[in-house]
Amino acid sequence: MPSPDTPKPAAGQLLKVLGVAFGLAIIVGNTIGSGILRTPGDIAAALPSMYWFFGVWIAGGLYALGGAMTMAELAVALPQSGGQYVYARRALGEYPGFVVGWTDWFSVCGSAAAGSIALGELSGALFPAIAHWQTPIAIATVLGFTAVHWIGVRSGDVTQKLLSVLKTLALLAIAAACFLVPRSADSGSAVTTFPVGTAFVAALVLSFQNVIFTYDGWNGLVYFSGEVKNPAREIPRAMAWGVVTVALVYLALNAAFVYALGMGHLAGEKFAAAAAAKMAFGATGERIVSAVMVVSLLGNVSAILMQAPRVPYAMAIDGLLPRRIATVNLGGTPFIALAVSAAITLALVLSGTFETVLAISAFFFVMQYAVTFTALFVLRRREPALVRPYKAWGYPVIPAIVLVGALTFLGASFVTDRTNSIHALYVLAASVPVFLVSRRLVGSPR
Repeated sequence: MPSPDTPKPAAGQLLKVLGVAFGLAIIVGNTIGSGILRTPGDIAAALPSMYWFFGVWIAGGLYALGGAMTMAELAVALPQSGGQYVYARRALGEYPGFVVGWTDWFSVCGSAAAGSIALGELSGALFPAIAHWQTPIAIATVLGFTAVHWIGVRSGDVTQKLLSVLKTLALLAIAAACFLVPRSADSGSAVTTFPVGTAFVAALVLSFQNVIFTYDGWNGLVYFSGEVKNPAREIPRAMAWGVVTVALVYLALNAAFVYALGMGHLAGEKFAAAAAAKMAFGATGERIVSAVMVVSLLGNVSAILMQAPRVPYAMAIDGLLPRRIATVNLGGTPFIALAVSAAITLALVLSGTFETVLAISAFFFVMQYAVTFTALFVLRRREPALVRPYKAWGYPVIPAIVLVGALTFLGASFVTDRTNSIHALYVLAASVPVFLVSRRLVGSPR
């Protein structure tokens, strides 16, 4: 017999059924992708010193933790599903909120498309007989997870927990296997000269930028703030432990790669995980890593497609999109927003332009962080009476550090990828007429 405390399903409202375990699962699923299996070689080549190599990974984890505990204040004070759009609109107004929602939705759908395409490619590599079915596999992945999340938030909760546990265990198994092989005897033979002066600064900035992007995704839980049973208690705990879990997995994998390959062989290795796995598992190592990547990407796509509809849902609730988009089914899913998000994701899968979309998305993700951290300062000053059951660590120092970091990364994006940064500005410019048309069609937001 159901407990009297069990939320009663009712059409038209989200269900407050999520807890710390889901928070951990969504952060792990949203954050850990293929990046950690690829980027260590590039970072080891840029900073060929074990101390600096591990230093940037630890610093990246601390930066992500500072960002998470800063954003947690907003998620607890404004416990509404919808992600960073909610904070931008409250602090900065309708149009800035629309811009953050518009770009976030665009970016999330692009990330889901990229993950689905990568799954199709990996499936073809694992099973050559289906290599020509890569696009249909990507489409089936999107449709499959759309169906899971359409059923309701509880089915998404269970699915995400399962995939995140499998992903974590699989990655730690690779790390453990690497420690079982004889340690590389020529760890320093191929190490390049350590950079000095401006070359060192450039290498450090590029490495830290790669690390931060590999940690990106730690904000996954804020998309579901309105569905967490006890936001004041569970959101900060889940965000803190989620980032710590990701950081420990990353450090374990990097330690395993350094142990198995040595810094010399790790430096410049384009696919560090595959190289280390070959030493641990022999000829089948690359196939094992590909299988682990499939599990990892399944968790990614599931998490992304679950959070994607929460953004237009929140915008529709506020009157910035047609109200019908906010319709919720009995399972607690904004199913019309989910259907539209899936359609956009499938269009990107079929368009062949997802690489450009993904590059633009990286710019937007950092921009959204900068806006959110700014919103924290604005709301502290403008709404001092706002109930804040949880407050950001080390205010104002730590929030200022993560804000400056986000602004620095935006500047670095213009320097290192000017073409896609300009494309991102075009998308931002397009938000103006879209916002005006939306307001005219929908009417004045509430």
